[in-house]
Amino acid sequence: MEPVPEDWTRALAIVAHPDDLEYGGSTAVAKWTAQGKTVVEVLATRGEAGIDGMDPEEAARVRSVEQVEAARAVGVETVEFLDLPDGMLEYGLPLRRTLAAAIRRHRPEVVISVNFRDTFPGGFFNMADHRVLGLAVVDAIRDAANRWVFRDLGRDEAGGGKALEPWQGVRFALFGGSPEATHYVDVTGHLDAGIASLQAHKVYFAGLGADFDAREFLTGMVEPAGKEVGVTHAMPFEMIQ
Repeated sequence: MEPVPEDWTRALAIVAHPDDLEYGGSTAVAKWTAQGKTVVEVLATRGEAGIDGMDPEEAARVRSVEQVEAARAVGVETVEFLDLPDGMLEYGLPLRRTLAAAIRRHRPEVVISVNFRDTFPGGFFNMADHRVLGLAVVDAIRDAANRWVFRDLGRDEAGGGKALEPWQGVRFALFGGSPEATHYVDVTGHLDAGIASLQAHKVYFAGLGADFDAREFLTGMVEPAGKEVGVTHAMPFEMIQ
């Protein structure tokens, strides 16, 4: 694996659910915000279908609060929710348009998202929302750069909104949890912040009824990757230029 370039200042993290970014990606975010970089989080859903024993409206409220807390733990101030339906994301033009608008609005140099491959490392099958969202992010980056795709985004047709000009400034996209990792971020010294961000999802983990150890999970990820590349702790990503 090669190191992820860090000569940039603005990143946009686009994920499907509250907690998606915290399974590794937010540990890298903690490093970048500590460097003075700006990272914004955009979530497609509020995770309302994620807790079987909780009404979806209450789950959405609780998980949104937990996501904001998780973001604060790694230095992220801006968290946006697109309010798309949890568990029912569909690949297609509507999703691509929504994500392209977010990219044009925030104008990042780097986009961070979730694994869109069929499986995670170890062969565990990936869920539909992750596969759909990650692939749509890849395509939306191109869509955001092309003024002739989703032309209405470049016009203020309602007379009170804001026209979103094309944005061609995304240099690369990073996908966490991919079985095809190509790059890494040296997160040595930032693991505790990443753990705190994952631990922020208290109600979610309690609702799953799982005995989940955030420290054990993340340490088990960053220590082997660090050993592979010669640092103490490393977070792997798949990079698409």
